[in-house]
Amino acid sequence: MSILEPPDPDPRRHGPAIAAVEPYFHERADRWLGRTTAFTLGPTDDPLFDRRLRPAGHLRDRWIVLTYRMDPSAPPLRPVIRFVRADGNNQDFVLPGVALGTASWLGLLPADLEDIRLAAGPGFVLERVGLRGHASVLVECLGKRPIRVVPALHNRLRGDARRYRDILRGACAVSPLDRYRGWRAERLRPSARTGLGNDLAIRLILPARRSESAAVGRTVESLIAQDHRVWSLTIAWIADDRAGPVEHDHHDPRIADATWDDTTSPAALLAEADALGLLHPGDRLWPEALATLASRLAGSDAVYADEEVAGIPLQPRLKPDWSPDLASVTGYIGRPTLYARALIARFGDRPIGPPDGFALDLAATSAARAVVHIPRILCTTEPTPDDTAARALALDRHLPEVGSPARAEVHGGVLDLHWPVPQPAPLASIVIPSRDRLDLIARVTEGVLRQTAYPAIELVIVDNGSTDPAVLQFYETLRADPRVRIVPYPHPFNFSAMTNAGVREARGQVLVLLNNDIAVLEPGWLSALVAQAVRPEVGAVGAKLLYADGTLQHAGVVVGLGGRAGHLLRRRPGNTPGHLGRLRVAHEVSAVTAACLAVERRKFDAVGGFDETTFAIDFNDVDFCLRLGTAGLKAIWTPQATLSHLESVSRGRPEGDERRRFEREADAFTARWRDIIRHDPFYHPALSLTTFGEDLE
Repeated sequence: MSILEPPDPDPRRHGPAIAAVEPYFHERADRWLGRTTAFTLGPTDDPLFDRRLRPAGHLRDRWIVLTYRMDPSAPPLRPVIRFVRADGNNQDFVLPGVALGTASWLGLLPADLEDIRLAAGPGFVLERVGLRGHASVLVECLGKRPIRVVPALHNRLRGDARRYRDILRGACAVSPLDRYRGWRAERLRPSARTGLGNDLAIRLILPARRSESAAVGRTVESLIAQDHRVWSLTIAWIADDRAGPVEHDHHDPRIADATWDDTTSPAALLAEADALGLLHPGDRLWPEALATLASRLAGSDAVYADEEVAGIPLQPRLKPDWSPDLASVTGYIGRPTLYARALIARFGDRPIGPPDGFALDLAATSAARAVVHIPRILCTTEPTPDDTAARALALDRHLPEVGSPARAEVHGGVLDLHWPVPQPAPLASIVIPSRDRLDLIARVTEGVLRQTAYPAIELVIVDNGSTDPAVLQFYETLRADPRVRIVPYPHPFNFSAMTNAGVREARGQVLVLLNNDIAVLEPGWLSALVAQAVRPEVGAVGAKLLYADGTLQHAGVVVGLGGRAGHLLRRRPGNTPGHLGRLRVAHEVSAVTAACLAVERRKFDAVGGFDETTFAIDFNDVDFCLRLGTAGLKAIWTPQATLSHLESVSRGRPEGDERRRFEREADAFTARWRDIIRHDPFYHPALSLTTFGEDLE
C-alpha cells in the first residue's frame, strides 16, 4: 500500500495510531515544528525497518518534522528513517538520539516518495509529526543563517535536491553548543515518574565546606525529590574549614553529618549499600536521576550520565561512552556516577584520599571492566575552578601504583599521558602507496628519513606503475639508502591491496601507513604513534592532521557522520579544543584515517589486514579499525603526532563509474557496521551527524 493513501484507522492491521501530545505542543511559539499532522505507525515484515509511518495529507516534496522520545533504559541506538522512492534509490537518514525529554528531526520528503519506514528500538515513541512547505524552511533559514539562503535556492533551481536539502538542514536543524539553552527549552519535558525504580541501596557522599552550606542545601533538596527512594547521604564536612557550624533545616533520616577523613576506604563509606556515589556542593540531580542510574547498574562496575553546568551560558557536558584514557586526564565522567559494590571491593583498603575525589576517580578508571554510559542529562552542576595541577599530582601518584609505564605531563596547561617508547625502539615500517608525483613522494620521504627523530625506520614504497622519469630516477636515489625498499604493484589501483602488499614486504614490529601527500611538521610524531601502538589494549593509532592552511583535516573518525563515516571538526581551526577538551589530549575514537595510521604487525595480521575485496578504495581504514575494535583493541587519536595532509591531491572526487563503485562500497560499509553507524560510542547521540562539527540536533 502506498504511503500516499489515507491512514488506515484500523489498529488491528497497522498497530495503534499514535497521536501527537497536544497538551504540550499547543502549536507552540516554535513555528518551525510545522503543521500538526495525523499519522499512524504500524508494523512491517522488514526485520530492520520494522515500522511504517503514514502521515495524512500531501507528502511529496515537502518537509517533515518528527518529534519523539526514547526509553533511557534501552540501548542508545539512533532511529533510522528510510524514504522509499519510486526509482528504487531509497534514502536512509540517521536521526538524533534523545538527551533530554524529546528529540526532533527535520527532513525533506523526495518528490517520488512511495513509503516511509522507521528502524527504531524498543521504547521509541513518536509524539508528533509536522509538515512544512519550502517557504517556511527558507524563512527559518533567513532568520538563523541568512548567508545560506542564496546557495540553497541556487541548488533548488539547478535541480540538486541533495545539496538544497543539506544546506537547509544544516542551517535550520542544527544548533551550536553555545546555543544549548534554547535547544534545551525546545526539548525538555516536565519530569515524569520513570517506572525504573528498584531496591538498589545507594550511598552518596557529599564533601563540603561549611561556607558552602547554601549549595549543600540545593543538593539535598534535589535528593529528597528523587523518584528512587532507597538512598542515604553523608555530608562530610571538611575539617580545615574555619566557618562556623551549620544549622540544617532538613530532618530526613536518610541524611547524616560527618567529618571528611582522607584515610577512610571507599568500602567503609559504602557500608551495607549496593552502590557508592560522590557529589559536589550545588549538584542538583534531576528527579529521575538515581532511578535511571540504578536501572542500568546491574552487571556493571559503574554507571554515569551527562550533566549541564550552570552559568552564562548554560553548558552541556555530553560525554562519550567509557573512555578510560580520556577519563584519566580529564575526569570527564563527572556526575552523576555510581560505583558498584563489586568495583569498590577491588579497591581493598585503599584510602579515598582528599575530598576532590581524584583518588577514587582514578582508582575506578583503572579497575573498572564494564562501565555503562547513559546518554541523558540527569544533573545540573556548578562551575568548578581549573583543577589540572591537582589532578596531575593525583595521576602521577596513581600510575606507578597500578604498574603503568605512562607518566602525567602538563604542557600549556593541558594534562595528558606520556607513554614511553620501549627500549630498544621497535622497528617501524612506514608503508606509502604512491604513483608518480615527484613533488609529493620527495617531500614525504624527506620528512620520514631526515626530519623524524626515531632510531629504527624502514620505508616501504608501494609503487602503482609510475611512469614519470623524474620519479623513477628519484627511486634509484632512494635505493641507495638501506632503509628503503620500492615494491612494484603493477595492477589497477586498489588502496587496500597496495597496503597489504606493502605490509607483506615490511619487517617492522610496528606498521605505519602513510599517504604520499603527508608532510612531517615535527620530529617526535613517530615516537608518539609507536608508544601508543605497542600498548597491549590498543589497535590503530591516528595522528592529528592539518590542511596546508592550518585547519583540521583529521581529529578522529566518527562512524555515522555524513551518513556513513566522516572526520570530526573538519576545517575548524587547528587549535580547536573540542567538546570536553578532547582534541587537546590523546583519547579513544572509533576509527582513524589510514592517511597516517600506526598498528602493531601482529594485530594487523590478526584481523586479516585491509579488506581489499569489499573496500578497494574507500572505507577500508574505518572498516579495519572497527574490526580491530571487535577483537577488543581500541583506536586512539593523539595530538602528540601532528602532520600536514594535502587531502585530495592523491586522488580526486569520484565520478561516473568511480562514483558507482564508491556507492557500492558505501552500501557494503553500511550493511556491515549499521549498529555503529547508529551509535558511535565516542560521539554523543544528541550531536548532529549532518555537520562535521560538534553541533546539537
